[in-house]
Amino acid sequence: MKKDRPYPKLYINCKAERSVKAGHPWIYGEEIVNCDAELKPGTIVDVMSGNSWQGSGFYNPNSKITVRLISRNGNDVFDYGFWKRRIAYSIKYRKTVMPGDDFKCCRLVHGEADQLPGLTVDRYGDILSCEIACYGMELVKEWIYRALLEVLETEGESISGIYERNELALRSKEGLPLYKGWYQCPGRSCPDSAVTEIVENGIRYSVDVENGQKTGFFLDQKYNRKAAARIAKGKTVLDCFTHTGSFGLNCALAGASHVTSVDISQTAIDMAMANAVKNGLEDRMDFVCRDVFEMLTQMSEGRNAEYDYIILDPPAFTKSRQTVDSAGRGYKEINLKAMKLLPRGGYLATCSCSHFMTDELFCKAIRAAALDAGVSLRQIEARQQAPDHPILWNVPETDYLKFYIFQIV
Repeated sequence: MKKDRPYPKLYINCKAERSVKAGHPWIYGEEIVNCDAELKPGTIVDVMSGNSWQGSGFYNPNSKITVRLISRNGNDVFDYGFWKRRIAYSIKYRKTVMPGDDFKCCRLVHGEADQLPGLTVDRYGDILSCEIACYGMELVKEWIYRALLEVLETEGESISGIYERNELALRSKEGLPLYKGWYQCPGRSCPDSAVTEIVENGIRYSVDVENGQKTGFFLDQKYNRKAAARIAKGKTVLDCFTHTGSFGLNCALAGASHVTSVDISQTAIDMAMANAVKNGLEDRMDFVCRDVFEMLTQMSEGRNAEYDYIILDPPAFTKSRQTVDSAGRGYKEINLKAMKLLPRGGYLATCSCSHFMTDELFCKAIRAAALDAGVSLRQIEARQQAPDHPILWNVPETDYLKFYIFQIV
């Protein structure tokens, strides 16, 4: 490491040092012992434990996560070249794990998992949808966006525009404004529409990067949808919490005899119906706007065996450690209702998208549901998020999606 560095020093306690040495990139406010000066949000600091340099990161006193590490290499200089190398590395990884057409519709940057803290970049054809949840990253976003365009163009990929979805509540905690809209790329005009079309697993979708969920679409279940569809041929499928209809559409395309897609949101149902029509699958699908818990309760009480395949893709039941217990009860309850509804030999696909609901806790809820339902579960597959949402083993927060397929025996 160079001895003379232009970055102010910030000193951490032993607990933070152990965490950093174990590979975790976050330092919390209570772990900071001292710093050289009054620092502005977004300042790059050198993190020290005594006289030992631990890394460099973005500082923000407004955030509970006060430092987000960006480098552990003491020779790094945080200029445009540094950020372009990070972007190039992220894109090269996606070209490997999301080959062919999958690269046209995938997550290009997954925050800390790509050593780009607080940055999410999703690609939908020729549009990039970006979300920034870190003050320091906001300060270098012009470099980030320029690098994205340059690296993709070098790969022969044409991008027409960058849409910013900076509405995340976390931005307020970072001291950042909430907004959304097209980023004005130098020398480029913005696209006329925020609605584009993607193809995933052979299915066409309209994606609204302005108003759609998250950055426009849930990309992390891409290969789980394909896995669910592999056993759908000839089945009568109940697709719960359908949103855009993606699980149901994959099953219908794979040869399911019929698919019923359910969601409490009429907007979601309308979108799912439109996607079915777009793909010529409306004849083997129907759509119900209803509360899934209520519907499953009514059906299970009547022992209605109309469906032999149920898919549960609910929103996160918990977003904090404080509500994990109640979330566990929720996952148990909904899986219990599905198990009671399915006949022997039927199939269940179920998932959780919360980091706080660990795999161990989720499996505990499913086992409890099976016990109460009086059934045994034959596991067909255990899966996680698609590889464009990579998991770092030393950063457990990057591991969030649990997906299982079972047969009821």
